[in-house]
Parts: sequence; structure tokens; C-alpha cells
Amino acid sequence: MRKTRYPVYVLSRGRFDRCKTAQFLERDEVDYRLVVEDHEYAKYAENFSKKKIIVLPPESTGKGAIPVRNFIWQHSIDEGHERHWELDDNMHCTYRLYKGKRVPCNSYPAIRSCEDFTDRYENIGISGLNYSFAIPWNLPPFYLNVHVYSFMLIKNDLKYRWRGEWNADTDLCLQVLSGGWCTVLLNAFMTAKNRTMKGKGGNTDRYAGDGRLKMARSLERQWPGVAKTRRRYGRPQHYVHRNWRCFDTPLIRKHGIKFPEDTEYGMKIVERKEIKSDRVKKIRDEFNAKR
Repeated sequence: MRKTRYPVYVLSRGRFDRCKTAQFLERDEVDYRLVVEDHEYAKYAENFSKKKIIVLPPESTGKGAIPVRNFIWQHSIDEGHERHWELDDNMHCTYRLYKGKRVPCNSYPAIRSCEDFTDRYENIGISGLNYSFAIPWNLPPFYLNVHVYSFMLIKNDLKYRWRGEWNADTDLCLQVLSGGWCTVLLNAFMTAKNRTMKGKGGNTDRYAGDGRLKMARSLERQWPGVAKTRRRYGRPQHYVHRNWRCFDTPLIRKHGIKFPEDTEYGMKIVERKEIKSDRVKKIRDEFNAKR
């Protein structure tokens, strides 16, 4: 298993036989910790190494995701880390965006690239990978001062914490940005995630009935004038969008930071099946010619 610079935590509930994130990290030989509730430990242990499983204490069990997320944060602090990764359990791979193409890639270079980028700056509070379904071909390598969801690298000495019952990731990003820190959402690398409310486990059951409306309204109450409730994707959804633009803190570069010599982290484009498109063949040949 390859260790990343910062520990990778996957919080999971009710997905002991289909924890997609842990499965792709195993496949990619990336070290991680799987955080589960005590009553589900035996079921997770049937499918994943016991050495990688962290069992939640009673005070963090059965109260939703917020106590779990704060437990993970404190666990990484207690181990002396500067940052920690927190991943949802319903992602199934990572991609590299290259010349308008989403190219499946090992998650290790995706994670290390984000770590290296983040550590070049003094004032990044949260960084992470965008969703693959949200990325058209012509986006910049990253967005500055926007939301970061599901695949998050969090600075441990921030004074903020997960809170509330709903929309915790949006709320945490807004706390960080309001405090004068930056957030960075990478487009150069991305993750493929199951759509919300697709698949059992996690928080899916909490969205039943009017759960989606309660979720959206709660953020609107927390951040009046910033968050709104609209109907999007055929369901109630919180909406920030243009109000992210009010956060304009610039990145501050650290001095004396060395850039990695291999900016592609050892990646090559490999054919899984015959490439028929001349354009894609050209992309492959140009990329590999640099290696």
C-alpha cells in the first residue's frame, strides 16, 4: 500500500458490501482508514482488512454524520497530522482531465497532485477533487473559493468544525471562506461519484419524504442572503452559485517550495481497448511522448 502525505479517511455506514470508495482505494493500492459504527464492524471486517477499520466511540455513534466527521478530524490531530483527507463512501474511481478527455487514472497521483498543490500555499483551508459529471472539457485546472464536496483535504488547525444536521460540507466551506481562508476545487483531477439518493446506505434514508426540503431550508437559515432554496434536478436543493463570488481572497504562495520534477506523477496513457478516434490517438501519442 502506498501512503499519501496526509491520512485518508473513508466514513461509511450501511455499505459494508458495497463501499465503493474503499474498493477503488484497495484496487489502486492507496492506504486509507475506514471509519464505521461498532454494530457494523463485523460486517465490514468480512470485506475489508481489520487493520484499516476504525470503530467509532459510543458518543459518535447513531447521531448522524457530523459527530463522525468531527471524530475523524480530531483523530488526525491526535496523530500529529497537518491535514487529513475525508472521503464519502460512494465514489468509484478518479479521472485525469487531459485535452478535453476524462481519462481514468490511479487515485494515488490524483491525491498526491492535490496535496502538492495545496502545500504550495499558506492559506488554503480546504481543497479537493471536483465531480466528473460536473466538468466540461474546457474548464480551468481549478476553481478558487467555491464549494468542495465528498473528496476533501482539510487543514487541521482551522477553528471551524462540522456542524448542523444538513449541508455540512457547504456550511464548512462557507465558514472557511468567511474566515478569510481559500478553498480550491481541482478540475485537473476528478472523482466519479454516485448521484445523491442513488443506492442504499449513507444518508439516503434521511432524504426520504420532505428530507430534501428540510436540508435546503436549513442552509438558507444558516446563511441568509448567501444560500437560497430552489427546485433543481427535479427536487428541492440549496443554491449558492453567484454568491460564491463574494469570496475573493487570493492565494498566498509559500517561499522555498520545490516543485516535483515529474509533473505527471509517473502516469502514462494506456489503451484498454483499441482507440478508433484519430483525435484520441493523437492525444495519447502527445502525452506519452513527454514521458
